[in-house]
Amino acid sequence: MTNRILFVCLGNICRSPTAEAVTRAKALERGLEIVLDSAGTGDWHIGKPPYAPMQEAARARGYDLSSLRARQVVSADGDAFDLIVAMDADNIADLAAHGLSERVRLFTDYATDQGATHVPDPYFTRDFDGALALIEDCADGLLDALERSAGQAE
Repeated sequence: MTNRILFVCLGNICRSPTAEAVTRAKALERGLEIVLDSAGTGDWHIGKPPYAPMQEAARARGYDLSSLRARQVVSADGDAFDLIVAMDADNIADLAAHGLSERVRLFTDYATDQGATHVPDPYFTRDFDGALALIEDCADGLLDALERSAGQAE
């Protein structure tokens, strides 16, 4: 079973920390024990908390991002995680530039809305609620996939 998952976006202040927090909360509800982290491909926000409007939108839905701090992806993440989940194709390209291309998937690969090709960056779109709704959907799909693969391994 995939036990260690890293979520990746551009700056690690909106999408990936939200994906980490949402997936953690949903995994706890299901009784799943997995290790989750998030990182950004860029270094602009290292050590900073998630973007305030993203925290506000998440808090309104019951998710607490306040303890998370941005970090940048490092090459050692390739060995530390079983799965690296990117928010968009640019993140995948940036991960490849960091030497990380194995076990990388798009988060929207797990979406029930098969028309979703990426998680739009609310830092730019300002649609924090829309991004959060898609992240919740993708998190459910990811956890469903993990449970299916664990069931097949038994």
